[in-house]
Amino acid sequence: MKIKVTIVAILVGLISFSSVFSQDSEPKYGKDSTSCVMNNSLYYEFYKQWKQSNYKSEAWKDAYKPWSWVFKHCPKSTKNIYLHGEKLVEEKIKTETDKDKKEKYIDTLMQVYDKRIKYFGNEGYVLGKKGADLYLLRPSAYEQAFNLLKKSIELEKNESDAPILIYYFRTAEKMVKEDKLGKDVLVDIYDKTSEIIEYNINKFKEKGKEKDVKNWENVQGNIELSFEPYATCPDLVSIYSVKFSEEPDDVELLRKITRKLDKRDCTDTDLFLNTLERLVQIEPEPSASSAELLGKLYIKREKLNDAVKYLKKAIELQKDDNERADVHYLLANVLFQQNKHAEARANCYDVIKIRPNEGKAYILIGDMYSSTAKSCGDNDLTTKVAYWAAVDKYYKAKAVDASVAELANTKINTFTQYFPATETIFFYDLKKGDPYTVGCWINESTTVRTSD
Repeated sequence: MKIKVTIVAILVGLISFSSVFSQDSEPKYGKDSTSCVMNNSLYYEFYKQWKQSNYKSEAWKDAYKPWSWVFKHCPKSTKNIYLHGEKLVEEKIKTETDKDKKEKYIDTLMQVYDKRIKYFGNEGYVLGKKGADLYLLRPSAYEQAFNLLKKSIELEKNESDAPILIYYFRTAEKMVKEDKLGKDVLVDIYDKTSEIIEYNINKFKEKGKEKDVKNWENVQGNIELSFEPYATCPDLVSIYSVKFSEEPDDVELLRKITRKLDKRDCTDTDLFLNTLERLVQIEPEPSASSAELLGKLYIKREKLNDAVKYLKKAIELQKDDNERADVHYLLANVLFQQNKHAEARANCYDVIKIRPNEGKAYILIGDMYSSTAKSCGDNDLTTKVAYWAAVDKYYKAKAVDASVAELANTKINTFTQYFPATETIFFYDLKKGDPYTVGCWINESTTVRTSD
């Protein structure tokens, strides 16, 4: 029955298009269109049987010979020659035990890809498949595979298939191990593949395709793992320092360097600091978070003037009120360390304007008052009155923010002991409960109290 169906298919094919030719010098169905149609039908009949068996039957063996004839004599006849041919030749390679014959079949598979490109295009996609198969089937040809995969990704860009990125990185890694590529090139390849992966993760997240997202995340993890040995801070700094010195005004490069060093926890390096600083200076729309990070890095290095400069820049750029309040508080602490108390207090009040129940801002003002108490007077009374104002702030802190109550109480108990004695206030013609204005930089009204 199957033979009859095949004969009918052949006859229909002959009637329909045995005389059809392409416009160029090479006929679509070859010089012998009848044989082309017949062999196409024969191989496809057996191929279908093989496919229907989930590729477990022996029908592929019967398909291979007529397929080979079609592949050789009428390669333009149909794209199926290449779609089916890949699997047929791969099966030959898998089952062949003779080493030399196996190598010849690998060559045939490479020709399948070449002819597919020649007659049906889609070069980037097909080169990716060719490069991946070459690397898997003939590992010694890793350099050729690398070049094929490189060209494929250059053509396909964000549309590159996930496995192609993995094989591209692996062939590049092999090139580095064999001293045919420098580590800097491997870092560039890592950057490029990471960008493509991130693009696809985001794309499929937007589409709600969790299976695809997971697939791309697995690819990301695979490449991250392979890159780990080359991702030490000294390696990255060595490679990126050269790039930074060559193109210090390339905003995209600066973003890439800071992103990679941050990801690899290399933020303590001079390169990270210098790159981030340059980025904040020249970026068309500077990032508040970058300026804040730069300020924090300078705090860590105890370069407080620089820290203040960039924290103020972060406040200027920050559009989110809560984020801005956090930076105001950090800046207040830095200014406190610089003994710029009035400015530090102003930043604390900026925090309170945004978050009225921010107890730690009142605590910090109280700490500034208590730390400068002795320097704000010249006798037994005036060197102690600032403690009244400090304790007022601690009471205010716990009144608005229960989370700081324990700390506030500790400070109240500590600094109440520094209040002037009853005999001291009597000597200066004061009594408990009297209003009093603390002078110096504090310049704040409070109430007279004693330590006893």
